[in-house]
Amino acid sequence: MMEINLQGKNAMVCGATRGIGNAIAMLYAKLGANVTLVARNASLLERIIRDLDTSLGQKHDFIAADFSKPEELKEKIHAKIIEPKVYHILVNNTGGPPAGLAIDAELHEYISAFTNHLLCNQILVQALVDGMRASGYGRIINIISTSVKVPLKGLGVSNTIRGAVGNWSKTLANELGQYGITVNNILPGATATDRLKQIIEGKALKQHHSIEEVNKEMTSEIPLGRFAQPDEIAYAAAFLASEYAAYISGINVPVDGGRTPSL
Repeated sequence: MMEINLQGKNAMVCGATRGIGNAIAMLYAKLGANVTLVARNASLLERIIRDLDTSLGQKHDFIAADFSKPEELKEKIHAKIIEPKVYHILVNNTGGPPAGLAIDAELHEYISAFTNHLLCNQILVQALVDGMRASGYGRIINIISTSVKVPLKGLGVSNTIRGAVGNWSKTLANELGQYGITVNNILPGATATDRLKQIIEGKALKQHHSIEEVNKEMTSEIPLGRFAQPDEIAYAAAFLASEYAAYISGINVPVDGGRTPSL
């Protein structure tokens, strides 16, 4: 019987205070991993860390870092790994850019999204990859978007940057495979998070529709007829972090209820 066990593994999970990132951090801890939470809000991180499972002797900590300040992130990450501490699992996860048409976006919006997503992902991978090589175990998991396969309407900046991250990760998978390090992307569909709530509220306001009408319109596009729960994305992240996914690398895994209209 297959049973995922992450005991003895150290995992770094970004965007861990809310939504998908929080669900992944909680599940990894429950599966036995020692989890380092990464997010901006130190006081919230302190509260969340108390909720992580420690029943198997797990030890958890956090890094309060703002991804809009990559040099500050680099300093804090390197201070953490000096301990020394080998990280076996990295989950790159950052809240998406604001909605809007690509043609209307200002240059600073693209620069900001590129910094928060691709540049900070690069900083984290570079900081942790030596430990993964030395340990013979590495799992890099990027939480991005189904827009990697099919651009989503009204998410111009996000579509652009997510595509860049997708190609970056495929390139890394090719480069790091020789060390037994896998690199994969999870592509969440519409998931019941604060970001989805903001998107729905924005659509309702723009279209002069009610929240219920927008909800109905969006779920009608999903074959399973509902939004995902953050835990359902976390289950995919748990599998990809496990020993069972050792021969899976360089792929995109949509967790979207069948919404994406492509293979």
